[in-house]
Amino acid sequence: MLREVLEYLNPQEGQFFIDCTLGGAGYTIAIAKRVGKNGGVVSFDLDKMAIDNAKKVFKDNDIDNVEVINDNFKNLEICIKEKFDDKKFDGVVMDLGMSSAQLDDVKRGISFLEDRPIDMAFGEQLIKNRRHTTEFIVNEWKIGSLERIFKIYGEEKFARNIAKKIIEHRKDERITRTKQLVEIIKQSIPKKFQSKKIHPATKVFQALRIATNNEIENLEKALPQIVKLLYPGGKIVIVSFHSLEDRIVKRFFKEEARDCICPKTAPVCVCNHEPNLKIITKKIVLPSDEEIKNNLKARSAKMRVAEKL
Repeated sequence: MLREVLEYLNPQEGQFFIDCTLGGAGYTIAIAKRVGKNGGVVSFDLDKMAIDNAKKVFKDNDIDNVEVINDNFKNLEICIKEKFDDKKFDGVVMDLGMSSAQLDDVKRGISFLEDRPIDMAFGEQLIKNRRHTTEFIVNEWKIGSLERIFKIYGEEKFARNIAKKIIEHRKDERITRTKQLVEIIKQSIPKKFQSKKIHPATKVFQALRIATNNEIENLEKALPQIVKLLYPGGKIVIVSFHSLEDRIVKRFFKEEARDCICPKTAPVCVCNHEPNLKIITKKIVLPSDEEIKNNLKARSAKMRVAEKL
């Protein structure tokens, strides 16, 4: 949704922006070109591979006004403070989708289209926490925990069946490859409920990726920090691909745009709360038919925009 992101951010010469999710660097490059040598972009990514790939693209395109930070966007405020003191920004973009390079990485099993190790971590920092690797989750978490993430993060109708089948399988054999997990999922979902359009493993793999990388918690931590880092009039543009993420963004925008946050049962306002945001997009912005035609992955994208007051 590059065209829509640029339309709402409207980068101008000499301005400064944050790209919370560098990925394939599409947003960063486009913004960097618009703001010119007197402006700049600070781009975050936890994935070292994404950063290395992006730096090559920057060099090829003669772009030198980008500062890349290898960290999670949940640490936005700390990282910005360390490098730029109390600097404020004209806009922030956050795209919560996966990059093609991550999906194609043979060392990881984020995609289920080929047989790979079950490793959905975005960065090496996560791998150090052995209790939060994808393999640990699949092989060590109890049935209730597995069912919960499949149901909440994956919105999987057969969450219980899949969790039970995983527990049964791992009694005889540790699950270490994507092919193993795909077969378990297929066996857990009745044939008549297996969609021809969506692979039966899609929702479970999504849930495991979200759980491995603490994506929901990180989003909730990052949103208040973004508001603090903006100039008045600065825009927040967030593109999500999961209904749970979209609901979190929608709720945050709504709460930050309210005058009063007292409980509805309160007879009078005592909170003295003032709104921090103005919601620009009353409804979600969806990708164009042309973009979906050229990039099928974009069909799930939902964009929301707000402005700092």
